[in-house]
Amino acid sequence: MLNIGERMIQLRKQFNLSQEDFAKRIEVSRTIIGNYERNANTPSIEVLMKMAKTFDVTVDYLIGGGEVFSYDKEVMKHIEDIDKLDRNQRTPVISRR
Repeated sequence: MLNIGERMIQLRKQFNLSQEDFAKRIEVSRTIIGNYERNANTPSIEVLMKMAKTFDVTVDYLIGGGEVFSYDKEVMKHIEDIDKLDRNQRTPVISRR
């Protein structure tokens, strides 16, 4: 499991954001971002929510939840829709290859 700092670095680089750019997006200082990434400070829930929104992931993913939480929200919506189907409807959808 990654720590918050490592996950932040990973996502920030994936989105091609400098520490300064990311700090502006979530309304904190660049110094704070550096502290978070080194795990010298822990972000508040409010800041975690801003981070999650910026990266389009869940707070759970940021704090070390499973990889499934990094999936695109549209994909997750489709999975939820499939889960609502009864077994007979779900089987053909899941069994496609």
